[in-house]
Amino acid sequence: MKAHDGIYVDGAWRPAAGTDTIEVVNPADEQVLAHVPAGTAEDVDAAVRAARAALPAWAATEPAERAARLTALRDRLAARAEEIAETVTAELGAPPKLSQTVHAALPVAVAGSYAELAAAHAFEERLGNSTVLHEPVGVVGAITPWNYPLHQIVAKVAPALAAGCTVVLKPAEDTPLTAQLFAEAVDEAGVPAGVFNLVTGLGPVAGQALAEHEGVDMVSFTGSTAVGRRIGATAGAAVKRVALELGGKSANVILPGADLSRAVNVGVANVMSNSGQTCSAWTRMLVHREDYEQAVELAAEAAAKYGERIGPVVSARQRDRVRRYIEKGLAEGARLVTGGPEAPRERGYYVRPTVFADVRPDMTIAQEEIFGPVLCLLAYEDTEDALRIANGTEYGLAGAVWAAEEAEAVAFARRLETGQVDINGGRFNPLAPFGGYKRSGVGRELGPHGLAEYLQTKSFQF
Repeated sequence: MKAHDGIYVDGAWRPAAGTDTIEVVNPADEQVLAHVPAGTAEDVDAAVRAARAALPAWAATEPAERAARLTALRDRLAARAEEIAETVTAELGAPPKLSQTVHAALPVAVAGSYAELAAAHAFEERLGNSTVLHEPVGVVGAITPWNYPLHQIVAKVAPALAAGCTVVLKPAEDTPLTAQLFAEAVDEAGVPAGVFNLVTGLGPVAGQALAEHEGVDMVSFTGSTAVGRRIGATAGAAVKRVALELGGKSANVILPGADLSRAVNVGVANVMSNSGQTCSAWTRMLVHREDYEQAVELAAEAAAKYGERIGPVVSARQRDRVRRYIEKGLAEGARLVTGGPEAPRERGYYVRPTVFADVRPDMTIAQEEIFGPVLCLLAYEDTEDALRIANGTEYGLAGAVWAAEEAEAVAFARRLETGQVDINGGRFNPLAPFGGYKRSGVGRELGPHGLAEYLQTKSFQF
């Protein structure tokens, strides 16, 4: 697969400072796809300097012009959708249909939404005798994950550019080829040199250098809570803004009287999508004691359908991590309904779609983020018990509530300690703020709330 052997800085591809490279592997067959540069602190410094040099002119650009560049970017991503989908399938292992309908299509919608927001946002407002200006934060260091490689890039870069910021992107080392395609699209869209820059590399080297760099005004990171803590500490020491979208252990609460079959089937699909590698996945299904065994049977039937359809997880490291969690669930006494730790295929980083029943709230698999195709079913006695279990983890990213009456579901959702809740299977909204409570992060992405993360305010009093 074609890959650039350099980094994208100041509007051009250039050689990296060092000679080390990162091997990109297809998780479905374990074949090497390509090699990309393992960027160094020197590469990050060059990219940040380019971004700082480009900042004054881009920040002063009229919002309509920034919107025009984002519209052009949206159009370029749409035109390259097939290539993007094929690349995501190759380096992430996502099934082709998922790559087409989600991994390639969703970023187009998000980029388009920020083109509209850039044109419509009131960058000045009057409050009494004051004029309030919404100005760009400055240079943004964006560090993105591998599970939704293009969506996570667009969800950071598009609002930053709409706000008038310049960006240095460090993508996940497992999926750098999608990031390179994005850089090509940015270039084709006519974004001025230095406004967007790309440095591929390892997190402890390039990512750390970007978070620490004095020329970076804000760090936006999506990934594990453990790494988010370190980035937050680094940014805090430098008193720079930080946005962190971290882990989740979301609850899917099925209240008595809800459409049990639909709630269970949608819930299983939610967990198995993207091979379980979704931070907002509803990995804990909470069912009333009286409906519990029926829900277990329904979940087992639904999960069995994914045996041949599910893709691999991203790497051998991730595969082994998920299997260890499955073994931990067995050791702690959870009932294995379907799946298990055994390898389903001889080659590729595959994990069996797994469903556990008789899961206690204090079990490791009910508390820690597994990030694989593993669903835990927990029984509750009454509504207050369900709420206690749902809120009983360190995370608070997403969730779902199902009830016979929408008002009942909304009343329960209001008491959930989480950033986003789907009511009776509510559709995904790319304009709704996405982000978490507690240790699921700081700040919000998507829509106008996502744009606000990259703006700072100044007021004039008259």
